[in-house]
Amino acid sequence: MTRPSRGRDSLANMVPQDARQNSGPWAKVEEDTRKYALRAKGDVYVMTGPVFADQRVIGASHVRVPTHLFKLVYDASNGRTWVHWQQNTPDAKINKPLSYGEFRQWVGLDLLPGVDAP
Repeated sequence: MTRPSRGRDSLANMVPQDARQNSGPWAKVEEDTRKYALRAKGDVYVMTGPVFADQRVIGASHVRVPTHLFKLVYDASNGRTWVHWQQNTPDAKINKPLSYGEFRQWVGLDLLPGVDAP
């Protein structure tokens, strides 16, 4: 039996990530976020993305490497919002989450328009 073709694979939802950061502290953040979402009383929205604070690139195609990664968590049932924030380095640590206001100010993105989050 052959597997049906899914067409061409896409890397559109990926960024270069340090292997130790990804398998260590970032994996813990992802695990904790999943556990929270499963316990929540209503909808939980999670957005994950890169931040490029410098121009580091890798490979012949000059793929940009993010300096940081974030995971924004918004619990619509109670209005809680926080942002996990980590450097994309082998020695990254789990830090205290940022408030949404701190994240917006630092990165300049409003990913939850219309949500009154501090």
